Amino acid sequence: MPTHDHSSEGVYSGSPSTPGDARTACWQTPHKKGLSTQTYNRSQMLPVFVVNNFGQFNHLILRMLRDLDIGARMIANTMPPDEVASGCRGLVLGGGPDLSRAGNAGAYLDLGLPALGICLGLHIIATRFGGTVGRGRSGGYGPVEVEIMEQDEILKGYPPRITVWASHADEVTGLPDDAVRLAESSICANEAIAIPDLQIYGLQWHPEVSHTENGRLVYENFDRVSREYGIS
Repeated sequence: MPTHDHSSEGVYSGSPSTPGDARTACWQTPHKKGLSTQTYNRSQMLPVFVVNNFGQFNHLILRMLRDLDIGARMIANTMPPDEVASGCRGLVLGGGPDLSRAGNAGAYLDLGLPALGICLGLHIIATRFGGTVGRGRSGGYGPVEVEIMEQDEILKGYPPRITVWASHADEVTGLPDDAVRLAESSICANEAIAIPDLQIYGLQWHPEVSHTENGRLVYENFDRVSREYGIS
């Protein structure tokens, strides 16, 4: 277990009674070797919410985030959107059986938070912003070689081709107008997409499973994106 150095513990300088303090209050962290301080927006200190859409790998997403020392919490997809908005700095929309089980997950995408959709999470993103989802040519889980066409923020650090673990029972068949295609494979044209202006990303594959090549990098990239959220 990593040890926590309490000498660098942040000092909260906001006021709980201040309206909107979950986004606007600051923390000051003393510099260990000097008198300077580093100021953090309150949103940087909040956890990432993993939205449980009833997928079999959602618990692995949570475990990977925690293994990477990324503060994270699993929530039901029935949580009211206003509670989600005030409680986290970013969202991972987990997988699940189909769009009928997505609950409020689509509404969470209207909150202005950075979001990463995995499998069904990608489909929720696509349909929320005007794209389409249909049956894939290859159902069931298995290895897929993916070609990364554009890295954007979420795929930074990856080589041009990687092997991933994915199901293609359903897949994105039409992109939203503002979406960019990031990756494709021989069996699926939209393996990864981004809506860059909204800091919203979606992957057909599961980075959290051991069969996916360097899957942790996706979550490290999303952690960076969500930590930068709200910084002026």
